Amino acid sequence: MSIQFSCPHCGRQTVVADQFAGQSGPCGSCGKPVTIPGSSGFQSSPPPQRKGITGAILAVLLVGALVVLVACSGIMIALLLPAVQASREAARRVQSGNNIKMYVLALQNYHDTYNTFPPAVVVDKAGKPLYSGRVCLLPFMEQRALYDQFDKDKAWDSPENIAISQTGIKPFQNPSSPSTNPARTDYVFVTGPRCVFNGKECLSMPAVIDGTANTICVVETSSGPSSWAEPVDWDATSGPIPQGNHHNGTMLGFVDGHVKLLRTEDSARLSTPLTTRDGGEVLPDF
Repeated sequence: MSIQFSCPHCGRQTVVADQFAGQSGPCGSCGKPVTIPGSSGFQSSPPPQRKGITGAILAVLLVGALVVLVACSGIMIALLLPAVQASREAARRVQSGNNIKMYVLALQNYHDTYNTFPPAVVVDKAGKPLYSGRVCLLPFMEQRALYDQFDKDKAWDSPENIAISQTGIKPFQNPSSPSTNPARTDYVFVTGPRCVFNGKECLSMPAVIDGTANTICVVETSSGPSSWAEPVDWDATSGPIPQGNHHNGTMLGFVDGHVKLLRTEDSARLSTPLTTRDGGEVLPDF
């Protein structure tokens, strides 16, 4: 080990072996006497620390922790997403059922007032369709002001009525529908010669011979009219009950006011007994 010291007289720095520690002699520069300090009189430089390696290890650990966190978050999202989606769909189905109940309740209140159901379509004296019977239900759906503004002698899309017909009415809108048209209706009358509604006819409760709990009058649709006032409904003679806005079936409104989901696979075999009011069919459980 070497000893580095400075001459106290001339300041020259000299390096000598540590075996000369404590000895005296002349300075090699100025010749004046100097004493070499002992090894305990100075501190050796500590070995350099490998800071780069410590920083790299810390960076790797942080990146690894971040990767694990992201992976765990992805797994949690993948596990929870189906449950969240199912919960939201269930809530939308409940809201859709409540809309249909309000629809049928309006029909019942209309019947209590006039002793008959409204026609599916209101026509003029020449038999030309003017507007849907849904217009007649407005006073029974807390829409009296809208009903009073509607010109009942004009067509739904006439200049007098078109602005009113484009007004959105929440109970007519299925929350599961992808449509952004606020004037639409996602619920329509079930129409046909043996149904509760048949064009301009006005039928009453006694005509529902099969029973109000066994006969549907309102059905959900994924292809409804552009406006609730437009006289377009579902014709029961056109085929099985169509698919609604729910992935597993269609919501149905019965004359007695209850609502039920018809599974898609049951539509073909149950369409006739559900839609006819006097067919005498036995309606199985579904």
